[in-house]
Amino acid sequence: QCQFGMDTLSWARLGANVTGVDFSDKSIKLANEINDRLKLPAKFICSNVYDLPDVLDEEFDIVFTSYGVLCWLPDIEQWAKIVSKYLKKGGTFFISEFHPFLWIFDDENTSKLEYKYPYFYGKDPLHYKAEYTYTEQEKSLENIDGYNWQHTFGTIITSLIQAGLKIQEIKEYPHTYFQQFPFMEEKEKGVWTFKNDKYNLPLVFSIKAVKE
Repeated sequence: QCQFGMDTLSWARLGANVTGVDFSDKSIKLANEINDRLKLPAKFICSNVYDLPDVLDEEFDIVFTSYGVLCWLPDIEQWAKIVSKYLKKGGTFFISEFHPFLWIFDDENTSKLEYKYPYFYGKDPLHYKAEYTYTEQEKSLENIDGYNWQHTFGTIITSLIQAGLKIQEIKEYPHTYFQQFPFMEEKEKGVWTFKNDKYNLPLVFSIKAVKE
């Protein structure tokens, strides 16, 4: 879930010994190449996050999850158990992620927010078609089928609690870090809000929890 390791390596540049995980062998290969050039204290593992206990037997002071991760996971309860497994006693889990409320709207509407997808979607994934990725590549995709899972805010929080973590802090923010809708504006570099504050909605959330 670290993709090619930019967030992971940013921790390493601050002096942390870090481990990044992603199921894409191409992403992990690139992450290792970048790390080798920078000579940072990082290692990368190619694994489905649910299968990680088969290939990694360590505990960590911090487990960190950032933007655009949860929507790819079908089982949020099992994910929370994996988080807890890899935390040392007294260790901290921190997630900063796009708010699940954000995903109910039609992101192809160019003029206003319009309800399109259910918030309570259940266990089945949302199937969609996309010719391009969220990156700025001009090359279209060969396989245009995509699948995302919707996890409610309550489900995310409850899963962490049931996995044995103690929630210390929950925050919600009225900004995000990409232009999801055409009628957003960049208030400062990399920070996007609705133009003229037209919609006062939670766009990003963060949770801090500890393993006691």
